[in-house]
Amino acid sequence: MSDSIPFEDATYLVERAFVLAADKTAAVLEQAIITISTGKGGKKRISGSGRIHNILLVQLLEDHDDLDMMLDLGGEFKYYLTSPDIGAGKVFAPDTQSSIQFSPTSPWQKMPEAEFDQLINQLKIL
Repeated sequence: MSDSIPFEDATYLVERAFVLAADKTAAVLEQAIITISTGKGGKKRISGSGRIHNILLVQLLEDHDDLDMMLDLGGEFKYYLTSPDIGAGKVFAPDTQSSIQFSPTSPWQKMPEAEFDQLINQLKIL
């Protein structure tokens, strides 16, 4: 996965982020960031976090076992994460928003800007 990370070690703001299911139902992840770090053996690692209304994450998980993510870092840097590890709080009040953490489980896929925007237009945002 290290080869698929074209960024230096730092924390980066994510302009737009979505958690989505196979049927293109999605929730917006707000205030998202990713952190790139280099570990043992020079392997790069990605981790991220953001804020989401937990009840929306629960709604997505009610009908889908696996969720994916889309990250827009600005400009040409648009990525798709297939089934990342997602950790979230356990508060489910409809108006409660909390932080979630995520990390890829496979190499993230860079998407052409037009394809990324086309997929966003197909999402059913909760």
